[in-house]
Amino acid sequence: MKLSIVIVNYNVRLLLEQCLLSVRKATEGIEVEVFVVDNVSTDGSLEYLIPLFPEVRFIANTENVGFSRANNQAIRQAKGEYVLLLNPDTVVGEESLANALHFMDEHPDAGAVGVKMIDGNGRFLPESKRSLPTPWNSFCKMFGLTFFFPKSTFFGKYRLLYLDKNEVHQVEVLCGAFMMMRSAALAKSGLLDETFFMYGEDIDLSYRILQAGYHIYYLPETIIHYKGESTKKDSLRYVKIFYGAMVIFFKKHYPNYSALFAIFIKMAIGLHASLFVLKFPLLKLKKGQRKDSSMQLPRPGESFAEMIARIEQSA
Repeated sequence: MKLSIVIVNYNVRLLLEQCLLSVRKATEGIEVEVFVVDNVSTDGSLEYLIPLFPEVRFIANTENVGFSRANNQAIRQAKGEYVLLLNPDTVVGEESLANALHFMDEHPDAGAVGVKMIDGNGRFLPESKRSLPTPWNSFCKMFGLTFFFPKSTFFGKYRLLYLDKNEVHQVEVLCGAFMMMRSAALAKSGLLDETFFMYGEDIDLSYRILQAGYHIYYLPETIIHYKGESTKKDSLRYVKIFYGAMVIFFKKHYPNYSALFAIFIKMAIGLHASLFVLKFPLLKLKKGQRKDSSMQLPRPGESFAEMIARIEQSA
């Protein structure tokens, strides 16, 4: 088996349908197995999708076990030389998986590769390539230095925006929305840490793949990630969960800094809370005015390139 694809679903039935359709097209000629782990969706995902995708192995959980544990359920059954973690709110290009596999085959030092992700408006998503959240990188991100100096190699290292998004780069952290890994690397690094319920698990796994002696690469292969559909990232809840995951990461990998980092976390959450209160009226106004372009799904018979062109034209 060449490739095992693992998708964790929670109440994004229609987006998952488009994701699976794109995967079906992108894996033509590839020996592949596809797992969908459903965390007790209430939108009828399983009833709707199982008849449409008989080639997919569906795992129906009886409780929401979180992202890490759900992925591990399928990874433990996977037989592929490579394992791809893929978000249900993504659409992959016809050649993206084949090109990523070819790169992995040609680079035995590669433990994992990620790709160029764009949102429903055609905008590049900076989480496509990142550095580790070292104490300094984390401080710069939490207190806005990364935002104000995005192209600085000193303040902006966390997001690596000074690296050309259209070129191949060695990086340190990939996003769990698309994370293709060598099974041999996973065997050395271990699976996702189930202490992380949501967020942070991809950073932790990237770190352990590096520790296992492998390199991590960013590839300029484009996929669409409907960011905001599976997670609402403009909310205070997201801020608290994300920074909570960072506390777990620091306690695990930077124990000498964990107490100081916890203080910074509280300060950062307070800062974000204050900004959120100030921005809330504006966010409501924008939400009422903007078109939901993130929901521009593929049209029947439309190629991935045609879809990208349409999204960019309507942005």
